[in-house]
Amino acid sequence: MSLEAQTQMEEIFSVTGKRWKIRERDWRVGSSIAQKLGLPDVLGQILASRDVGTGEEGLAEAMSFLSPRLDQLPDPSHLLDLDVAVERLIVALDKGEKLAVFGDYDVDGSSAAALLIRYFRALGHEPILYVPDRLSEGYGPNVQAMHKIKELGADVLITVDCGSLAFEPFAEAKKIGLDVIITDHHQTEPEKPECVALINPNRVDEKTDCGMLSGAGVAFYLVMGLNRALREKGAFKEKEEPALKNLLDLVALSTVCDMVPLRHVNRVLVDRGLKVMAQKTNPGIAALRALKELDGAPTPFDAGFVIGPRINAGGRVAECDLGCKILSEDDLGEVSKLAQRLDLLNDERKRIEESVQEQALNEAQRKFKPEMPALIIAGHGWHPGVIGIVASRVKERYHRPTFIIGIGEDGVCKGSGRSINGIDMGHAVIASKDVLVAGGGHAMAAGLMVMEENLEAFEEKFCQLVAEQAAKAEADVFVPSMSIDNALTPSAATAGLLEQIAKLEPYGVGHPEPRFVFNDVHLNFVKAVG
Repeated sequence: MSLEAQTQMEEIFSVTGKRWKIRERDWRVGSSIAQKLGLPDVLGQILASRDVGTGEEGLAEAMSFLSPRLDQLPDPSHLLDLDVAVERLIVALDKGEKLAVFGDYDVDGSSAAALLIRYFRALGHEPILYVPDRLSEGYGPNVQAMHKIKELGADVLITVDCGSLAFEPFAEAKKIGLDVIITDHHQTEPEKPECVALINPNRVDEKTDCGMLSGAGVAFYLVMGLNRALREKGAFKEKEEPALKNLLDLVALSTVCDMVPLRHVNRVLVDRGLKVMAQKTNPGIAALRALKELDGAPTPFDAGFVIGPRINAGGRVAECDLGCKILSEDDLGEVSKLAQRLDLLNDERKRIEESVQEQALNEAQRKFKPEMPALIIAGHGWHPGVIGIVASRVKERYHRPTFIIGIGEDGVCKGSGRSINGIDMGHAVIASKDVLVAGGGHAMAAGLMVMEENLEAFEEKFCQLVAEQAAKAEADVFVPSMSIDNALTPSAATAGLLEQIAKLEPYGVGHPEPRFVFNDVHLNFVKAVG
């Protein structure tokens, strides 16, 4: 029986209880793509299942997907406020004003901050780096930080991977004469904070199709726009123009680790970025790869599971600026020291994580009921640097949108959440702002601060919002599923087919590795590994 015929059958579940879900596509379109491009039918079907080559651009889109090129990137000026930000930065560079970069302590924020620092350094300017302390300041801009940055002599502040909802801090920045340019990709509200420019592909009024960009991706677009404007002004007639492509390894790293869809512009940025990473132009990335003896061509796995966790480790359990420092440092001796320290901190992070995870899973087991639309698990003394990872583990176990919340001694609770397909967690958090101190995020991940006395109110409201989203979904979002691309016979699974399928790399969120089923096959031997 063909896989197409099986899609008409009743639901089939794996032994682990996951629904086998055949990726939807027009099978005739998939065959047409394969025929016209001279590909195996299997590849055409995979492309069609990812909506590649099925739109108005048809085969041109499929060809671009198979051969990503930088000239496929849209003009940076199409993003709202980008040209405004460029104009202000040109004035700052001409006048010799002091720039500051407000970073974040995760991989995306560290990569974005390092990207800007490396670019401005290539222009002859050394920006101030400010990364808030995770424990004492929490996530994102705050009023005190604005004053500290101004006291350090900054005239213009550029945020990366944060700031779209920082209304009070940026109102204060304006009062003290600090011009703010926001680069971010998190969900926003209709009202803008006080700023010179808000560059965010997910602005409420934005019409771009680049909403999948990571924070470093947005920062790279700002750099592209600024570099072009400087070139048109003749700024590089007497000095070397910065090589923007050498910054793409940072964009690729952030895109993979922030788990944004690896489609459209992101596919180009990651494909090109991994090739730049192979050239070892960034000493920090090279040192972290060498530390784990990764000698082959860089892969998304390297970025997401080897490099990323170590860059994150500084922000999770120690100095929050270590990630940006190793990615922006060129002194090989210093880079080596930073790599060793981050590796040790990653080991410490694992120990802390194991303790919190055990407690959180015990509480989740006690609390969970099948009818619950979401899980809110809170505990005293849980380190805010590991609650996001623990949220992922609990979410995987129970397949519910999950928040893990650490209750502080002062009654201030910090939470990190992870969602499931079909539930927009960032939207639900923003809609709960009346019971929160702060909060925001993406569809699949979010963070918040809430007072202990409002925990119950938040849980009630969040669960209600999740239930409302689930009720509107086409399928039961609370039943875990396993997406299947196609069926194969054992004789068809050849080395040649694998070589053809390799043309679809790199894989990631939104474009996962293909998964196949084998019909009428009996297992003679099974052994668990790992």
